[in-house]
Amino acid sequence: MTTHTRLLLDGTRILDHRVHVPLDWNDPAGESISVFAREFISAEAAARGETHVAGLPFLLFLQGGPGGKGNRPAKLSGWMAELGRDFRIIMLDQRGTGLSAPQNRQTLAARGGPADQAQHLRRFRADSIIRDAEALREQLGISSWTVFGQSYGGFCTLSYLSFAPQRLDRALITGGLGPLTGSADRVYEHTYPRMAARNAEYFARFPEDRQRLDQIIDHLRRHQVSLPDGSPLTVARLQLLGLAMGGNTKVDSLHYLLEEAFVGGTLSDTFLTEVQQRISFATHPLYAVMHESIYGQPAEITGGTGATGWAAERVRAQFGEFSPEAEQPLLLGEMILREHVRLDPALQPLYATAEELAAVEDWPALYDLDQLSRNTVPTAAAVYTDDVFVSRELSLETAERVAGLSVFETDQFHHDGIHDDGAAILRELLRRTES
Repeated sequence: MTTHTRLLLDGTRILDHRVHVPLDWNDPAGESISVFAREFISAEAAARGETHVAGLPFLLFLQGGPGGKGNRPAKLSGWMAELGRDFRIIMLDQRGTGLSAPQNRQTLAARGGPADQAQHLRRFRADSIIRDAEALREQLGISSWTVFGQSYGGFCTLSYLSFAPQRLDRALITGGLGPLTGSADRVYEHTYPRMAARNAEYFARFPEDRQRLDQIIDHLRRHQVSLPDGSPLTVARLQLLGLAMGGNTKVDSLHYLLEEAFVGGTLSDTFLTEVQQRISFATHPLYAVMHESIYGQPAEITGGTGATGWAAERVRAQFGEFSPEAEQPLLLGEMILREHVRLDPALQPLYATAEELAAVEDWPALYDLDQLSRNTVPTAAAVYTDDVFVSRELSLETAERVAGLSVFETDQFHHDGIHDDGAAILRELLRRTES
């Protein structure tokens, strides 16, 4: 392991850690990869002296995704400032992201053809991520720690509670109680209606934006429009702007974007540039390529084939208002379609790989249902009533299967609640896990 120490301008101490782990945890003597994590010690904690810092417990943060790297804050604020008073925060770059063996069109090209690349990416799911975290914990000499998982990080936390609960002091989850059983189809059968309601809510507040969106869609249907990177802007790709609807802190930015859509009867450079920034997966390709694989489990757990098979695209047929051919197509949430991968320049070389992943049937289990049913780790989860990415109903179903899990349900936040008022949410979850 290697460690380097730096100081941010606000006085926060950061320590960079690297640990080498097996690429395939089932083959520990085989190829290894480097996993990166950054430790944050707040200026407030450091000011109390080294003895105080040495006595602080550790908290591991598991980022959302898949394919999301750890936060890179210029200074501690929000939930990190809140938790930094009482914890040394470990920010993990989950394998495949950031500085932890990043996986993209360049690195995957060296792994062979699409089938080889898909086989390689099977090692980059939650089951491997938590084993990386355990290797990091052991090499840092930490006997146990608190784990905080946001969104997909919550899925990983459930895997942690399944396979290494003895190393957890407590588990905190926000917007991340994913389904433990069933197929990926169930996810979208719940989230499409949620997104329809969110669209209706948004356009009721900004009725002029429905008209603007219709004008943009009509323009795309009558003209071939390219984004600055040269890729075509289609209606299905435009619908990805709905990702902003996942949170209170982002949704109104859509209004500002749409009001600058046209200049002189054509789509403006300002609009097209920002659309590209919003819908491109160049900085986080695994989010799109591996999105549905986070639900892949054995057939006996999914209740059918183990293959995810582009579930979001398949289930969309039940919700015609989301079709690009609809009279007034609705905006999408976390629904990755073939077209989103095929037309994104950063993902085009990985399209066949994504097809291979969608066809995988022999996924290993991500959770130990028996262990979760007898869980003794103090666990609390924030469930957002109107979450359009992680269904409230499926979250509560999962909560019922994790012994001792305390649910904090609120309709005051959406999926990005920790970026809105994370300090208040975390204080409530910590209170619920106090022994």
